Amino acid sequence: MKNQRRQLLKAIGIVGLVPLQQAHATPEEAATAINRIIGTNAVKEGRVQLELASLIENGNLVTIKVSTDSPMSQSDYVKAIHLVAERNPLPNILSAYFTPQSGTANFTTRIRLADTQRVWAIAQMSDGSFYQTYADTLITSSACSEGFI
Repeated sequence: MKNQRRQLLKAIGIVGLVPLQQAHATPEEAATAINRIIGTNAVKEGRVQLELASLIENGNLVTIKVSTDSPMSQSDYVKAIHLVAERNPLPNILSAYFTPQSGTANFTTRIRLADTQRVWAIAQMSDGSFYQTYADTLITSSACSEGFI
Protein backbone atom coordinates (compact mmCIF):
# COMPACT_ATOMS: atom_id res chain seq x y z
CA MET A 1 0.00 0.00 0.00
CA LYS A 2 2.81 2.43 0.87
CA ASN A 3 4.51 1.74 -2.46
CA GLN A 4 1.32 2.49 -4.41
CA ARG A 5 0.89 5.73 -2.51
CA ARG A 6 4.44 6.81 -3.33
CA GLN A 7 3.94 5.98 -7.01
CA LEU A 8 0.75 8.04 -7.05
CA LEU A 9 2.47 11.00 -5.40
CA LYS A 10 5.35 10.78 -7.91
CA ALA A 11 2.87 10.72 -10.81
CA ILE A 12 1.05 13.75 -9.44
CA GLY A 13 4.37 15.54 -9.00
CA ILE A 14 5.37 14.84 -12.60
CA VAL A 15 2.02 16.06 -13.93
CA GLY A 16 2.44 19.20 -11.83
CA LEU A 17 5.70 19.96 -13.63
CA VAL A 18 4.09 19.96 -17.07
CA PRO A 19 3.28 23.58 -18.00
CA LEU A 20 -0.34 24.31 -18.77
CA GLN A 21 -1.03 25.58 -22.24
CA GLN A 22 -2.52 29.06 -22.04
CA ALA A 23 -5.86 29.64 -23.71
CA HIS A 24 -5.98 32.97 -25.54
CA ALA A 25 -8.23 34.37 -28.18
CA THR A 26 -6.60 35.42 -31.42
CA PRO A 27 -6.71 38.82 -33.12
CA GLU A 28 -9.09 37.21 -35.64
CA GLU A 29 -11.46 36.18 -32.82
CA ALA A 30 -11.32 39.73 -31.48
CA ALA A 31 -12.20 41.04 -34.95
CA THR A 32 -15.15 38.64 -35.03
CA ALA A 33 -16.28 39.92 -31.61
CA ILE A 34 -16.05 43.51 -32.86
CA ASN A 35 -18.05 42.61 -35.97
CA ARG A 36 -20.79 41.10 -33.76
CA ILE A 37 -21.00 44.44 -31.93
CA ILE A 38 -21.00 46.75 -34.96
CA GLY A 39 -22.72 44.53 -37.53
CA THR A 40 -22.49 46.06 -40.98
CA ASN A 41 -22.04 49.62 -39.68
CA ALA A 42 -18.98 51.68 -40.49
CA VAL A 43 -16.75 52.52 -37.53
CA LYS A 44 -15.24 55.99 -37.20
CA GLU A 45 -12.25 57.18 -35.22
CA GLY A 46 -12.72 59.75 -32.48
CA ARG A 47 -15.27 60.61 -29.75
CA VAL A 48 -13.96 57.80 -27.50
CA GLN A 49 -10.69 57.84 -25.56
CA LEU A 50 -9.02 54.88 -23.87
CA GLU A 51 -6.33 55.26 -21.24
CA LEU A 52 -4.26 52.13 -20.66
CA ALA A 53 -0.62 51.98 -19.60
CA SER A 54 1.70 50.87 -22.39
CA LEU A 55 3.77 48.73 -19.98
CA ILE A 56 2.10 46.73 -17.21
CA GLU A 57 4.00 44.59 -14.75
CA ASN A 58 1.13 42.30 -13.76
CA GLY A 59 -1.95 41.58 -15.86
CA ASN A 60 -4.06 40.56 -12.86
CA LEU A 61 -5.22 44.09 -12.07
CA VAL A 62 -5.07 46.55 -14.95
CA THR A 63 -6.66 50.00 -14.68
CA ILE A 64 -8.52 51.20 -17.75
CA LYS A 65 -10.19 54.58 -18.17
CA VAL A 66 -12.68 55.24 -20.96
CA SER A 67 -14.19 58.62 -21.76
CA THR A 68 -16.32 59.96 -24.58
CA ASP A 69 -17.14 63.26 -26.24
CA SER A 70 -20.92 63.36 -26.04
CA PRO A 71 -23.43 65.96 -24.86
CA MET A 72 -25.55 63.09 -23.41
CA SER A 73 -28.73 64.84 -24.54
CA GLN A 74 -31.99 63.09 -25.48
CA SER A 75 -31.03 63.29 -29.16
CA ASP A 76 -27.26 62.64 -28.93
CA TYR A 77 -25.86 60.27 -26.34
CA VAL A 78 -23.66 57.20 -25.93
CA LYS A 79 -25.78 54.05 -25.68
CA ALA A 80 -22.94 51.64 -24.90
CA ILE A 81 -19.19 51.26 -24.64
CA HIS A 82 -17.69 47.86 -25.38
CA LEU A 83 -14.15 46.73 -24.50
CA VAL A 84 -12.54 43.97 -26.54
CA ALA A 85 -9.14 42.45 -25.75
CA GLU A 86 -7.57 40.44 -28.52
CA ARG A 87 -5.57 37.94 -26.39
CA ASN A 88 -7.85 37.26 -23.40
CA PRO A 89 -9.59 33.87 -23.19
CA LEU A 90 -12.85 35.65 -24.04
CA PRO A 91 -12.36 38.78 -26.18
CA ASN A 92 -15.50 40.63 -25.00
CA ILE A 93 -14.39 41.85 -21.60
CA LEU A 94 -16.91 44.57 -20.80
CA SER A 95 -20.04 46.30 -22.04
CA ALA A 96 -21.29 49.39 -20.22
CA TYR A 97 -24.70 50.84 -21.07
CA PHE A 98 -25.77 54.48 -20.72
CA THR A 99 -28.82 56.71 -21.07
CA PRO A 100 -29.09 60.50 -21.31
CA GLN A 101 -29.76 60.45 -17.57
CA SER A 102 -26.26 59.02 -17.00
CA GLY A 103 -24.88 62.53 -17.41
CA THR A 104 -21.57 61.32 -18.80
CA ALA A 105 -20.38 58.22 -20.60
CA ASN A 106 -17.10 57.80 -18.78
CA PHE A 107 -15.82 55.10 -16.47
CA THR A 108 -12.72 53.69 -14.84
CA THR A 109 -12.42 50.00 -14.07
CA ARG A 110 -9.90 47.28 -13.45
CA ILE A 111 -9.67 44.18 -15.59
CA ARG A 112 -7.41 41.19 -16.08
CA LEU A 113 -5.32 40.96 -19.23
CA ALA A 114 -3.92 37.61 -20.24
CA ASP A 115 -0.99 38.75 -22.32
CA THR A 116 0.59 41.57 -24.32
CA GLN A 117 -2.19 42.75 -26.60
CA ARG A 118 -4.35 45.43 -28.14
CA VAL A 119 -7.49 46.55 -26.28
CA TRP A 120 -10.33 48.19 -28.22
CA ALA A 121 -12.97 50.61 -26.94
CA ILE A 122 -16.05 50.89 -29.14
CA ALA A 123 -18.72 53.51 -28.43
CA GLN A 124 -22.20 52.93 -29.80
CA MET A 125 -24.08 56.21 -30.22
CA SER A 126 -27.82 56.84 -30.03
CA ASP A 127 -28.00 57.51 -33.78
CA GLY A 128 -26.59 54.04 -34.54
CA SER A 129 -23.06 55.20 -35.37
CA PHE A 130 -19.95 53.64 -33.86
CA TYR A 131 -16.64 55.17 -32.82
CA GLN A 132 -13.54 53.29 -31.79
CA THR A 133 -10.05 53.62 -30.46
CA TYR A 134 -7.45 51.19 -29.17
CA ALA A 135 -4.39 50.96 -26.98
CA ASP A 136 -1.51 48.51 -27.13
CA THR A 137 0.00 47.26 -23.90
CA LEU A 138 2.94 45.06 -22.96
CA ILE A 139 2.23 42.71 -20.04
CA THR A 140 5.30 41.31 -18.28
CA SER A 141 3.36 38.85 -16.05
CA SER A 142 0.14 37.60 -17.61
CA ALA A 143 -3.21 36.82 -16.01
CA CYS A 144 -6.37 34.96 -17.05
CA SER A 145 -4.50 31.73 -17.67
CA GLU A 146 -5.07 29.98 -14.37
CA GLY A 147 -7.20 26.91 -14.86
CA PHE A 148 -7.14 26.93 -18.67
CA ILE A 149 -5.61 24.02 -20.55
